Amino acid sequence: MIRDIVTYPDKRLFLRSREVESFDRELHTLLDDMYETMIAKNGIGLAAIQVAVPLRALIINLPDEDGAQHKDELLELINPVIVEKRGSQVYTEGCLSVPEYYDDVERAAWIKVEYLDRDGRKKSLETDGLLAVAVQHEMDHLDGHLFIEKLPYLKRKKFEKEFKKKLKSAKAKVRNS
Repeated sequence: MIRDIVTYPDKRLFLRSREVESFDRELHTLLDDMYETMIAKNGIGLAAIQVAVPLRALIINLPDEDGAQHKDELLELINPVIVEKRGSQVYTEGCLSVPEYYDDVERAAWIKVEYLDRDGRKKSLETDGLLAVAVQHEMDHLDGHLFIEKLPYLKRKKFEKEFKKKLKSAKAKVRNS
């Protein structure tokens, strides 16, 4: 089932999600719904809080060279913890919860993450590049942070100004229709 995406400035996006304790059918349904939602919205990652469920669960599915996303490549990280990180890289990021806005963000270049899979089995992942960026981006959601918070002061102010203008324009369209 495709779920609604929670978007900025919704206060739920700034809450810390709680640990997953039950690896049951309800969790599996949530993960399956998150996958369908992410694909339907053309995303490469999604945290549970983005579909209004405050659990420490996220999914990532990077496209291949042809732009296709294969479900067998889907990563599901439950209660993830970064145990090591190195270097830094800058990547242009966007977010389904901050639609139509993209900006450069600096993150670790290489990370090692420990997490549980959908059945509660312990896993570990060492990665770099876009996957490292995506994992860090989605993990920020679990702690109640958005990528726009990592922007330098002036870029953040510019974002907020553009956002308010878009909001005003949307409200005017609603009033005029």
